[in-house]
Amino acid sequence: MKSVKMLSVGVITLSVLAYSCGGGGSSISSESTTSSQPAPAASISLEEKYKDDPVFIAGSAKAKEAGCTACHMIERKIVGPSYADVAAKYDNTDENVAMLTATVINGNVGNWGEVPMPAHPHLAKEDVETIIKYVLLLKK
Repeated sequence: MKSVKMLSVGVITLSVLAYSCGGGGSSISSESTTSSQPAPAASISLEEKYKDDPVFIAGSAKAKEAGCTACHMIERKIVGPSYADVAAKYDNTDENVAMLTATVINGNVGNWGEVPMPAHPHLAKEDVETIIKYVLLLKK
């Protein structure tokens, strides 16, 4: 019983000491503690952001079907650049869609390092355009 009483007195003493040293959030402070910073926006993945977009749905399906996911991911570089990196580099214009479609069909090397983009002549131009529009949609 005596040890419980001493422990209680010790806890109360530490609480008073902590409060008096600023641990209690004194409102006398010269700095404004009521100004609240906006909470950081929850980081949402590009997949989650665009999951209901028809361009995303169609392009994602075509990209998986064509095997693009073997070398590319949405937000992470594997062999080739991520789709988000491509979207950051190129605006979604008709000229860029045409140029990138040609790059996918004919292949290319040097735009993203020394690893070549192999040619994909077996893919239909319309399917590649759908994929490119999907990729260019994925801006952060």
